Amino acid sequence: MPKEIFELKLIFGLKLKEIRNEKGVSYQELREKTGLSLSYLSEIENGKKYPKGDKIMAIASALGVTYDELVSLKVPKKLEPVVRLIQSDFFKAFPLEQFGLNPQKLVEIISFDPVKINAFINTVLQVARTFELKQESFYYTALRSYQEIHNNYFEEIEEAVEELHMEFPELKEVPFSEKVLTEILLKIGVRTSDDELGQVEALKNLRSLYNPKQRLLHINKGLNSGQINFLLGREIAFQWAKEKERPLATPPQGDHSFDQILSNYKASYFSAALMMPRKDVIADIREFGKKEKWDSKAFLGFMDKYDVTPEMIMQRLTNILPSIFGYENLFFLRFVGKGRDYFTLTKELHLTKLHNPHGNELNEHYCRRWISLTIVQDLIDQRKKDPSLKYLAGIQRSRYLDSPNEYLCLSIAFPNVSNPDELVSVTIGFLIDESLNKRIKFLQDPSIPTRLVHTTCERCSIKDCKERAEAAYINDGQEESDLIQTEIQSLLDQDSKG
Repeated sequence: MPKEIFELKLIFGLKLKEIRNEKGVSYQELREKTGLSLSYLSEIENGKKYPKGDKIMAIASALGVTYDELVSLKVPKKLEPVVRLIQSDFFKAFPLEQFGLNPQKLVEIISFDPVKINAFINTVLQVARTFELKQESFYYTALRSYQEIHNNYFEEIEEAVEELHMEFPELKEVPFSEKVLTEILLKIGVRTSDDELGQVEALKNLRSLYNPKQRLLHINKGLNSGQINFLLGREIAFQWAKEKERPLATPPQGDHSFDQILSNYKASYFSAALMMPRKDVIADIREFGKKEKWDSKAFLGFMDKYDVTPEMIMQRLTNILPSIFGYENLFFLRFVGKGRDYFTLTKELHLTKLHNPHGNELNEHYCRRWISLTIVQDLIDQRKKDPSLKYLAGIQRSRYLDSPNEYLCLSIAFPNVSNPDELVSVTIGFLIDESLNKRIKFLQDPSIPTRLVHTTCERCSIKDCKERAEAAYINDGQEESDLIQTEIQSLLDQDSKG
């Protein structure tokens, strides 16, 4: 159905319901005056049907308005935000069905109390403008919600990977070589080349580029074997699923629909599952959890076993731990650090709830006691002594100020291949509870450091913090506001006694 007709149906339905309610005309009265069935009138108001001209004339006459008034796209002021939403690029491109909704149902919900819902929509739009949220940013936020709804685990993808393993016996042993994955791509009709991307200055930061007409995958030869294998595995995923809605470049360039972002995520999931088979990862987790002491070398050893990057290891853990082991209270963070003091949170995932460490769009300073940040600083220091050092793994128990929550955080820091001036850290954190205490023996390792932490410096009340990067002006303002409220209440209580 053309988007324009789809919009007309929704807007006409909203407008009809608004006019009918303003005139105080019930469904039954409208049915009697127009001769149209109640079910048909309901479908019109819910945006499922657009009546023909003679029926519009009958409805207009019954409501005491003209034909032109009824079909005009001009709506009452309180419906304008709803119409803007319907006509927005977001509404056109966002697949509400992925979240169990459809556009008609959403409009139906809005139409129950348009004044209150419109106030909410206006608030969301104003917040988005205030923080300069782009459509793409909204889509990636929606993707995180989609992952969280599914506990970041997709059985259908796991099964598709296992089918591929059965189809190609050469995939039985890990790690896979680049040659094995390249030959599989050739068998399904895709060639690869590593000659062009590095030769063009404007394209040197692209990791891959797929040419669908030539069925040719360009790969940047400056990547390590784990990154190359990941890209090959992801292309196998796109081809295996016959996916047409997909980004062609890595990282994705230009504007993309939510469908393209979602397909890119699923292909990435497929590639990680391909190189780190479910049964192998489950066995590794069980053995690692039996260790009495934290073993950073063994943890980093998983990268060699599967020939993957730190981020792939951590992301794969977020697939397996909640679904197979029941560790649902976890988060994932990816930071990029430039020097010792500048850090940007580039990825995050929260399962079960929004955990204490989370993103902040207000340019506040993340707590410098987080292992996600300190491990980057530690790697900077250690690389001064040993420039060849690539990876550093660490662990920390993080107790949150003014909260009962404590997290076990595992983190890996490493150089950013795309920018040699930057380091990256990836962290997975588990809420410490009785279940975690029983399952992870090294949790009781006394050598694991415990630190009192907060979210950002601006909101932290810890006094004399040596790591503080900014004054606690938000916390101080809140304390002053709380004091004023306390004194107001105290004065009111005195008045009531007098």
